Parts: sequence; structure tokens; C-alpha cells
Amino acid sequence: MNKTIRHTSVFVLILVLALLGRATWVQAYEGKALADDSKNRRKTIAQYAQPLGDIVVTGSPVTGSRKTKGGDLAYQRTYTDGELYAAVTGYSSQAYGATQLEGIYSDVLDGTDDRLKSPLDAVTRKQQAPGTVVTTIDPDVQKAAYRALGSKKGAAVAIDPATGRLLAMVSTPSYDPSKIAGATDGDAWKALTTDEDKPMVNRALRQPLPPGSTFKLVVAAAALEDGLYGSVDTATESPDPYTLPGTRRVLPNENASAPCENATIRTALRYSCNNVFAKMAVDLGQDKVKAMAEKFGFNDDALDVPVRAYASVYPSGVDKAQTALTGIGQFDVTATPLQMAMVSAAIANDGLLAAPHMVSKVVDSDGDALTSFKDGDTERIVSSSTAEQLRSAMVTVVEQGTGSNAAVAGAEVGGKTGTAQHGENNSKTPYAWFTSYAKDPSTGKQVAVAVLIEDSGAARSEVSGNGLAAPVAQKMMAAALK
Repeated sequence: MNKTIRHTSVFVLILVLALLGRATWVQAYEGKALADDSKNRRKTIAQYAQPLGDIVVTGSPVTGSRKTKGGDLAYQRTYTDGELYAAVTGYSSQAYGATQLEGIYSDVLDGTDDRLKSPLDAVTRKQQAPGTVVTTIDPDVQKAAYRALGSKKGAAVAIDPATGRLLAMVSTPSYDPSKIAGATDGDAWKALTTDEDKPMVNRALRQPLPPGSTFKLVVAAAALEDGLYGSVDTATESPDPYTLPGTRRVLPNENASAPCENATIRTALRYSCNNVFAKMAVDLGQDKVKAMAEKFGFNDDALDVPVRAYASVYPSGVDKAQTALTGIGQFDVTATPLQMAMVSAAIANDGLLAAPHMVSKVVDSDGDALTSFKDGDTERIVSSSTAEQLRSAMVTVVEQGTGSNAAVAGAEVGGKTGTAQHGENNSKTPYAWFTSYAKDPSTGKQVAVAVLIEDSGAARSEVSGNGLAAPVAQKMMAAALK
């Protein structure tokens, strides 16, 4: 054979082998990545090729599907009481993707999850019937929270303290996911994403704000666990007025006539005495307060319920004056309503914190479980004695103190109010908080709740945890115990 022809033949053979190798690589190794790429139209077509599986609340679906008219996407997501459950479901949009439960379980809900397929289906690539996501949400508690929040900007969370089940999660103002479920809902999307009230932000999980005096429960827990004070009825060493260490700034109490000087923890919670908890935080030291906050869940940036919550924060590297301010839930302390509900839940559950979750199981079309979330996966946060004492003091807050609007007839109710500063030098309307628990002695039912009112439209002088947030919590607790 001519030498030139032989060299050319070898070169062509190498090119053919390289082409075959590349084709094999793309199909065998990169195929799944290409198929899963969000820009791959075939993935979207497959996602909406059949009715989607449902997200279920107490046996009833709160989602659905409808046949589309024209186009290559056969079905579109629909929602029952969309605004009521938006903070739970999130949205599934042909144009803008999916969030929250819709996003986390999108493969189960559209039938493309590998666990739904038999070995034969895997070979034929047949799309299976979709699965179902079963939530822990109690519709009565959810509705009570949504109606009580009304036109207020805020959020509310309810937890079963013994199991960690989320019974309600509401964020207002809300939105109807149906309005952005289609492929041509650009105007609705723009209206929602440019709304200054941010209706698509889940305030219950993803907008940590200063918790104000509700954080005093954490400081009190740290003081009792540390032995700084023997009980909630031991007099503290707390001058009134109290000057922040190293400064000339005097920390005022909301009620100037309240008996806050050297008050017990019970009295200090009842009247929400700033001087007591600011000095208590300084006496404990930043590290001990931070350690207790972290036991309750602060600074955890991987809290999944299964939607990931933003971390509630207790700061590091602060001086004594700043530590004093953290003792009353100010300075750089932030918390979500979920986090403050977790604080009350652990206290209600004898010092044990059950892992919060809002999905009980994920099942296939035959009802067989693909994933189950067990209840009662607990961690001890404080001793049984500390929890009992804090419950007793929280009951005093409701029965004789600043939380009177949370009382539920026939139930043991304990709570803590909070009014947190907002804006530079507290120039904006404060945030109103309330965190609480309730137990029905006759049925054994219990619930822990946290409510944040970010803005109610009320005058500054009318903003208080008891006035705005406690009535919302009261309705939620009554519904949970009914």
C-alpha cells in the first residue's frame, strides 16, 4: 500500500474512533446531565405531560392539574385555596420553575422520580403515574392563622411539641400560585416580584428579624441551666435603671412603674423587664447565651422542614454592652417565627425539642411510602426542671402579665410578648411578636405557636405583642386544641 494512503487511512480511523468515543461519552455519561438541564425543553415537556401528583392536607389535595389549550405542555398546575397554602406548597410554574414542596418533590409529583419506575420502565423510559406528598398541616389551624393575620404583614407557625409536626405555616400578604402556573403569565409574575410587600417571601421561614423580648426565654433558660439563679422565683441582682457596661446609655423598661429592680425571672417575664435580662446576659457572658441559643436552633444554616429555613442568628464577637442588648433580643439577634415556635415547643415538651417537619410521607400512586418522616426525633435542650419552671413563668405572663390576649378557656396557656426595634434608632414601626404554648388537660392535646406582625398599619403607640400578635396566637391555639 502506498505510504501516503496508509498514513491517511490511519488518521481517518483515529478520527472515526474519536467521534465514536465522543458520542459514547455524551450518551452514556453526559446524557443525564443534559436531560436534567433546566434549559432542556424536553424536561419541561415531560414534567407537564400528565396531571401532576398532589400535595395533600389531612386527606384532601390542595393542588390539582388542568388540561392546557394548545402548546407542547399538556397540563398546568392548579391550586385549591392557593393563598391559604402558598407558604406550604410554593409554586410550580411552566415558565418560572418550582419552589418549596413543589420544587423539592418535583420529580415525584411529575412521575419522573426513578423510585416510581420498575426495571422494565427504566429500560423503556415509560413515565410512571406521579406520587403524592402528604403534609402534617392541620387545615383548621392554618385557616385560623390566615384569617387572624388578615391584611397584616406578618407570619405565624404552629408546632405539635411532642412530634415536631408543623400544624400551620402562614405568611401574609400571600399570593395565589395559580396565577403564575402557566407559560404566559408574565404580567402576574412581574406584579408579584415588584410588589414592595414581597408576597412571595415566606416570612415564616425566610425572613429573620429581631425577636425582641421573646428572646428573654432563651436567656432565662441559660441562667437556670447555668445555676446563675436557682429558680424563677429567686431575686436577681438587677439595678433599675440599668446602664449598659462601658457606656452612659441607660436601658429603659417599657413600663417605668413595673417592679423590675432585682425582680425574679417570673416577675421580669411578666413585666418584660429589660434591665433584668440585659444584666443577666452580661453576667452569663456572650458564650453561654450563644450556646443556649444554638441548642434551641439559632445559627443553624441547614434547618430543613424539608424546605430550608434561613438561619436565625445569635452573633459572635460582641462586647458587654452589645451582649446586654442581645439579652433583650436586639443588636444583631434575628429569628424566624419557626425558630421562636421551636423555643416554646421545647419548653412545652419538658425540655425536649422534636425535629420540626411539615411532610409526614411521600408515596407512590399505589400509596406505598417512598419516604417517611418519623415523629418524635427529639434532642434535650434544657432539663425537665428548667422547662417546668419556664412554663410556670410563661403562664404567669398570660394570666397576670403582658400576654393576657392569648388566654384560651379551659387550657393551660403560657407565652411571652415581644416588641422589637425597627430601623436606625428605632425610627420605623416596631415589630410585634408573641410565642406561646397551650395544653388541654382533658385531652392531652398541645401546641406551640409563634406570631410575627411586621406591619399592621397601626399607629406606633398601638404596636405591642399582646395587642397585635397574641390574638392571632390565641385563635391558632384554640383551633389546635378543639
